[in-house]
Amino acid sequence: MIRFIFLFLTVTCLTSSTWVANDLTGVWLNKDQDAHIKIYSSYGKFYGQIIWLKTPIDPETNKPKLDKHNGDDKLKTRPILNLLILTDLVFDADDQDWSDGNVYDPKTGNSYSLTCKLKDKDNMELRGYMGISVLGRTDIWTRVKE
Repeated sequence: MIRFIFLFLTVTCLTSSTWVANDLTGVWLNKDQDAHIKIYSSYGKFYGQIIWLKTPIDPETNKPKLDKHNGDDKLKTRPILNLLILTDLVFDADDQDWSDGNVYDPKTGNSYSLTCKLKDKDNMELRGYMGISVLGRTDIWTRVKE
């Protein structure tokens, strides 16, 4: 009987941690409300890709927006739409957050270390920083209802 209870609790804890970890997946509206980012999981890490832009066409060129602020000249011609901007986030079951990731801001061409935490099922707090977390900025993204 004790083995059964232990097994039941172990399975419950493992499945609930996975469920919480996967809560990050889905489509999110950024703070500026001009992009949708689809977050997905692959091999235990989480990634985010821009799948919608409020203004996909650059008014200066009348062509799709490009990553023109990127510091790498070779990357300045890649489109913003479908750009991977969140990488390598890992779920920490103890802290109930995602950490050790990176975020790329195509508006500035800068990359930052990243941690994320769900405030509730529809609001995510992202903290981008360089060096230490206290020297960063926090944004709130909202889940897009599908």
